[in-house]
Amino acid sequence: MPHQKFNACIEACNACAVACNHCATSCLHETDVKMMVKCIELDMDCAQICALAVAAMARGSAYAKAICALCADICQSCGDECAKHKMAHCQECAKACHHCAEECRKMAAAA
Repeated sequence: MPHQKFNACIEACNACAVACNHCATSCLHETDVKMMVKCIELDMDCAQICALAVAAMARGSAYAKAICALCADICQSCGDECAKHKMAHCQECAKACHHCAEECRKMAAAA
């Protein structure tokens, strides 16, 4: 199966999507939701691009490399934003996003 060579990236993308969905929902329950708007928006974008990247890699799409390159950029932005917030869900999300960005860069360079 050709997608097996992308297992590390697929796993990182799946973990990142879960972390971003959890973070976005948790941010909605914060006292000052307005302060969390950018974080929530990036969480949603990041979760969606991660899901798309997983699907593209799983089916061996010709666009998987380009999607993963974009995914790395979005994950990096999301992780950088989440890292600015002290809440545990944001800190966990930042770690997942930065790890995913790293794996997507590797995948895009190797594919």
